[in-house]
Amino acid sequence: MITYFIDTFVVLLPLFILMAGGWIMGAAFSIHEDTLTRILVDFFVPLLVFGSLYRSDITPSEMADLLGTVSFMVFALYGSAILYSRLAGIDIRGFAMPVIFMNSGFLGIPLMKLWSGESAMNIIIVFDQIQTLFIFTLGFFIVGGGFTLKGLKLSLFSPILWAVILGFSANLLNIVLPAVLIDTCSFAGDAAPPLAAFVVGCSLSSKKPYVDRHIVGGIILRMGVGLLIGLASVVMFDLQGLTKTVVIVASALPAAVFSYVLPSRYGAETGHAQNIVVITTTLSIITIPLTFALARMV
Repeated sequence: MITYFIDTFVVLLPLFILMAGGWIMGAAFSIHEDTLTRILVDFFVPLLVFGSLYRSDITPSEMADLLGTVSFMVFALYGSAILYSRLAGIDIRGFAMPVIFMNSGFLGIPLMKLWSGESAMNIIIVFDQIQTLFIFTLGFFIVGGGFTLKGLKLSLFSPILWAVILGFSANLLNIVLPAVLIDTCSFAGDAAPPLAAFVVGCSLSSKKPYVDRHIVGGIILRMGVGLLIGLASVVMFDLQGLTKTVVIVASALPAAVFSYVLPSRYGAETGHAQNIVVITTTLSIITIPLTFALARMV
């Protein structure tokens, strides 16, 4: 168990360093967070999404195995976020994203590779790519205020959505694109996750961190209710072996960094999202080893 804690800390350390770097730079210099966020969401992230989907080796059977699981988890957590937001009387646009979406990419992929090598890593990659579709489709309707004309416009005019459509289309149709184009997408896309962590840290320098009952509620939903939904999905979809463990651990991962960045880009209040991302990431040093231990017992 001690080894799990140490390994988890090592995997998380780059994330903490980049957040700290953003905080230091934001405190020392006049950095416009809105400009950074626009550059990240409208330029670097679309290139990341297009390149990763184009190069993806997801097979139809792998997609079918995890599509139902991820869809169930996303909509169950979305329902939980809606219920909490209505009962608490808070704006769902800045609250739901970190509750629904976990850090299955920047954290989950290296974590699973460290735990069980290529086999587990390939499962979390498929999981993460399916979740990515929801982040940049359902996510736009959330930050747009629901299934409204505004949400539809945000989605239709988003470079990320078109990156998803074009990336999947090129992959499924086996369209061969120039190597230099794909290399450029990979080169730029590699900058997106660390830049996202930097943006969160930069934001923290100008907004004093705080904890209130809604942040605590969001943490419980993301890591506690998320874990229960993950366990339910294992039973519902009869997941076994590595897939079972990957889904259980992924269900309780900390909030995705992009769950703060996307609401920030489109003007939603991000105080809750920002603090949920930071606190759940810190808590995951403890929760990740515990979920691995739970997965072995299920």
